[in-house]
Amino acid sequence: MTKGTESTRTRILRAAQEIAQEVGPASVSLEAVAAKAGVSKGGLLYHFPSKAALLRGLVEHQLARFEAALAIEEAKSRHDGVIAAYLETFVAERLCKAPPSAGMLSALVEDPAILEPVRGRERGFLDAIRENAADPDRATIAYLALHGLAATRLLAIDVLEEDEVAAVLDRLRSEVGEGGGG
Repeated sequence: MTKGTESTRTRILRAAQEIAQEVGPASVSLEAVAAKAGVSKGGLLYHFPSKAALLRGLVEHQLARFEAALAIEEAKSRHDGVIAAYLETFVAERLCKAPPSAGMLSALVEDPAILEPVRGRERGFLDAIRENAADPDRATIAYLALHGLAATRLLAIDVLEEDEVAAVLDRLRSEVGEGGGG
């Protein structure tokens, strides 16, 4: 794939993500995405031959971004390194005010089967977290707490103030950090 092709593909994925966030996941149409990305519908169909393919691409793009960030963080840690990396990746995305991935919600609205790879990868993350943890149950609770924070934000039902979220994240850090709780 040429650099120009990658750039167009990335622009299309960014446009789909933005539409899902701005007007809702049900509003992600090929026409709207093509217009927002500045490509013809034919150009979009060259990269993503169907709406399902576009949503699969959006989900894969989000997972790849997260996995790359997680790999960087994992390399920095040792003790409980996988859950610590998962936590720090979550915190980094939150600190840079990255909007929640409405792409996954769009895929769920369109066809829940599109999220099957997500289930598999999340199971893999959880297995790695548990295998690496001094206390697998504590690490699982931290993983679920992060998912709870992410889900409430994605659904725009988050009720915690920023200082409350910071306190929860600090507590999770102390629980999964070197010599953390237990």
